[in-house]
Amino acid sequence: MRDVAIIGVGMTKFGQLGRVTSRELIASAAVEAMNDAGVTPKDIEANYVGILSSDFFEHQMHSAPGVPDYLGMHNTPSTRVEAACASGGLSVMHAIMAVAGGFYDTVLATGAEKMTNLPTNHVTEGLAMCADDVYELSLGITFPGAFAMVARAHEAQFGTDAEQRAAVAVKNHKNATKNPLAQYQKEITFEKAMNSIMIADPLRLFDCSPITDGAAAVVVVPWEDRHKYEGQAVKVRGFAQASETMSLHDRTDITSFNTTKIAARNAFKRAGLEPKDIDFAEVHDCFTIAEIVAIEDMGFFKKGEGGKAALNGDTAADGHLPINVSGGLKAKGHPIGATGVAQIVEVSKQLRGTAGERQLSDVEFGMTQNLGGSGSTIVCHILERGD
Repeated sequence: MRDVAIIGVGMTKFGQLGRVTSRELIASAAVEAMNDAGVTPKDIEANYVGILSSDFFEHQMHSAPGVPDYLGMHNTPSTRVEAACASGGLSVMHAIMAVAGGFYDTVLATGAEKMTNLPTNHVTEGLAMCADDVYELSLGITFPGAFAMVARAHEAQFGTDAEQRAAVAVKNHKNATKNPLAQYQKEITFEKAMNSIMIADPLRLFDCSPITDGAAAVVVVPWEDRHKYEGQAVKVRGFAQASETMSLHDRTDITSFNTTKIAARNAFKRAGLEPKDIDFAEVHDCFTIAEIVAIEDMGFFKKGEGGKAALNGDTAADGHLPINVSGGLKAKGHPIGATGVAQIVEVSKQLRGTAGERQLSDVEFGMTQNLGGSGSTIVCHILERGD
């Protein structure tokens, strides 16, 4: 396998973006990424696009060909990748594998979702279809309910309380104030987070990520060819995917996602690194409890210590392991198919030193964790600062 570089990144504003399609959003992010890399559409040999459900949200099946169509890349292979909320991360992983395996030399990985076309109850139903339709959705379990059970179990076993969960929300909203592309750029207080309306006990409104439109894109090439391009290269050191049962009831422990443990362990092995080597991470905080579980399962904190780490400031932008300096899904927004790609964009910017006001100092290794379903799919990437 060849070593791989990310040489171009692009991302739209996240939020409620009005009358625009996911393919238009992808085109915008992709043009930015290609311009950043110094390549043109004719240089792109393949595209992988992470989209959860353009058919549900936009009444459009067969969405992958829409990307090269809108970019003028006619006859360029384009493949839709769907893995629930991990669709974007998996699209990047497929692009990396395509280049690493020598199938292509210049690949575009994109992701998008246009979600605000539908009312909230319809979006909730659509997302719930990423869980087990037979044993969960048919009984009324949606994702807020599923993660509420995770939160209750974690609280019962480790004492992870509402204040610790609120610490995640407060931190990520503060981080988002320095991200001009974030959906929400306003700080919240502990009092506001802990007294917001109940969504699924014990999760309240500010424990939950929003409904979002947006897109993100990256350009991937062989590491050995990085100097042929204008873009500042970031090296892909490790990546891995893991899968788990669809239903929570089939698992022996719901205070942890075994998929995150496996994917993180394999990504570390491929990279030749350990959790202590990582300087910062972007993890999948679709709910505040999800961030807490992720940073424990990835080996950054002992089991049961993730909530305390947030409350103590260990995961703040100025803490010893910054988590979600972009604002995370919680405040940056969560356009399903774009999320995993946007995580790669953020880590790449940080490693390049181009993250603006939220730039971290002296970072060499960054990591992402992108979750699909209730942990049924996990994709992890480890990136390294380039030369």
